[in-house]
Amino acid sequence: MELPDDVIADVRTRLRRVAGQVQGIERMLEEGRECRDIVTQLSAANRALEQAGFRLIASGLTYCIEDPDRAAEEGYPLAEVEKMFMKLA
Repeated sequence: MELPDDVIADVRTRLRRVAGQVQGIERMLEEGRECRDIVTQLSAANRALEQAGFRLIASGLTYCIEDPDRAAEEGYPLAEVEKMFMKLA
């Protein structure tokens, strides 16, 4: 499945943001910050990764709905994309 350029750009932006969050978490650990603050940042990074995944899945679902035959030929029938969604849910 070919992803639209805007989806790729959005996911890459989200991943860069997550990378920055992870680096911040590492600094927090080095600085001996409070556990609750670190857990809060870990939760935020996790949500950001989930959002990147959901953005990809949303694009895949759109693709399957707009051109189901082509999607199936490329190995992405709607049922497969639904399974990917459930992995993130």
